[in-house]
Amino acid sequence: MQAENGVLVYKKDSWEVIRSHVTIEKFLGGGSFGDVYQGFIKDVGSQAQRPCAIKMVKQAATKEDKTEFLNEANIMKAFDANHVVKLLGVVSVGEPTMILMELMPRGSLLNYLDSCRLKSKSPTQERILQMSAEIADGMAYLADKKYVHRDLAARNCMVADDLTVKVGDFGLTRHIYEKDYYRIGPNGPNPIRWMAPESLRHGVFTSSSDVWSYGVLLWEMATGGMTPYFAKFRNDEVLNFVEEGGTLDRPDNCPDWLYSLMHRCWAFNPEDRPTFMEILAYLEPYTNPNFPKVSYYHSDAAKENNKIRKSSKAALSSKAASDALENINLFRHVLPALM
Repeated sequence: MQAENGVLVYKKDSWEVIRSHVTIEKFLGGGSFGDVYQGFIKDVGSQAQRPCAIKMVKQAATKEDKTEFLNEANIMKAFDANHVVKLLGVVSVGEPTMILMELMPRGSLLNYLDSCRLKSKSPTQERILQMSAEIADGMAYLADKKYVHRDLAARNCMVADDLTVKVGDFGLTRHIYEKDYYRIGPNGPNPIRWMAPESLRHGVFTSSSDVWSYGVLLWEMATGGMTPYFAKFRNDEVLNFVEEGGTLDRPDNCPDWLYSLMHRCWAFNPEDRPTFMEILAYLEPYTNPNFPKVSYYHSDAAKENNKIRKSSKAALSSKAASDALENINLFRHVLPALM
């Protein structure tokens, strides 16, 4: 996106796909800004047809809606990780505007959980654990890239044919640049039932608030896709309940390891919540043999970022100790003068 006269304008780039190279096959579902279809994208070189998901902006969309719609594609251009839905291209010339993404044939995680519940066939603990690790891996990647998702929920995670889960739907995702947080205005779209106390109260979003949402997502998985707080509260009541320190009840038949992880994610103080890398350290030993080969957690980039984090923490601890010593010496110097 580039600013022209103070207005963000999308500029086509190497991600642009010729409209005639896109074939729409069938409707999959709708969202706030657009509808999603299954189709194909033709490879220019080989002429092969690659399956894809096609998100199209709604006909009634305003210019601002289209800009926001294309902002999601711009954000996805920065992502390349196995547990994050991949962007394949953009059709910005002509109407309707399209975002082309890798196809996840089983749809959203919420749909998968719903179908399991309807069949009275709950996912096994091993499957829930594997999916939990895959989602945490995608989120660890986003966190290290300095992005906050802001809308992590079962409806926004996608399931592949082999049941691999990937983080998707980046409509509310923002880059946090030098700061470690993103602040929204009072009128921004808010998925209240998945939001952390500091997000509800102050409009502040961080990787730690994404961790809170991840805990709610784990609760969705444990309940077969139930709506958080549904039986108890309206949205405004959820807001007050969470701001006052309330959390979701333990689901029926929820294993100890899963509820313990949820509860850690719902620490009221953001600094007391685990990071996604710490969550992965907890879950990774129980993942399938393929996980180390494809995960961000095991990548060189993750290891390098982990070194940087440790070095930064050590530097901060050293500075804090130095500042404390300086304050003690200053106090010792000033105290006799006050006696």
